[in-house]
Amino acid sequence: MAPKYHPTPLSGGDRKALNKELRKASGMTIMLAREAAELRARGEAMIQRADDLSCQSWNERMWSAGEPIDPSPTVDQAVNGGYPWLQIECSRCKTPRDVDLAALAHPPTTCVHDLASRLRCEKCKKAGKRPVANLLQLTPGPRHAPPAE
Repeated sequence: MAPKYHPTPLSGGDRKALNKELRKASGMTIMLAREAAELRARGEAMIQRADDLSCQSWNERMWSAGEPIDPSPTVDQAVNGGYPWLQIECSRCKTPRDVDLAALAHPPTTCVHDLASRLRCEKCKKAGKRPVANLLQLTPGPRHAPPAE
């Protein structure tokens, strides 16, 4: 976009006043941009903290109730809140497994509790069974070693 054209006034006093106002506007632009960046950074930190608290709350409700709780945080909120791993166990063989939420092929707006019906046990799958997974909790890192193949 081309800069705005300001016709130069004929008198010297008006030219000085115009230049003063243009410098003032330029300084104000820099100050407002800096303040906007600071507020955006604070807002992002607040959103990240809110996502973290949402994940902690869901983990506590899962622990106390023992079943997938609706509403749950979305995959995006879990990753943003610092809980990119979902701890699950097979409903049939009770094998624990960790799922990397960031690597899932689902939309980031998918709720974590909706993943229960989509996740399957690899060990039982090889035996021809397809039991659903039990969701346990969201974790900041993997807790179990990946299954040996």
